[in-house]
Amino acid sequence: MTASSEPGRGAGVTTSARRGGPAAKTSAAAAFALVFGVAALISVLTVILSWIGLLLGIIGVILGIVGLKMAARPGVTGRGVAIGGLVLSALAVLIGLAFAAGVTTFLNDQSAVDRIQREVDDLRDRLDS
Repeated sequence: MTASSEPGRGAGVTTSARRGGPAAKTSAAAAFALVFGVAALISVLTVILSWIGLLLGIIGVILGIVGLKMAARPGVTGRGVAIGGLVLSALAVLIGLAFAAGVTTFLNDQSAVDRIQREVDDLRDRLDS
């Protein structure tokens, strides 16, 4: 037999199964943190759904923290997944807050609102002509 036709040593067997212990499981909170982080970031970047993204990001941050604590337990993995979810969720929250602050500042600026109103009126006049 050639080396390429032989199965590798321990192929398909996890390290914990070789030791005879139970296989480590990924923390569900860490996995959900990553899912919520990705969904939050996509929602925030679509601008229209930014308030949903902000809410999903806050939930993702909480799940990321819980996932990190759960990953510290013996027999539970997912520390990297929890960190990834935490980072994406925190980024979504920051972008969402910045967007909300920008919109609020813009809408409170009367000259900017007047400028938009003039542009809308000009566009209506062009369409009517």
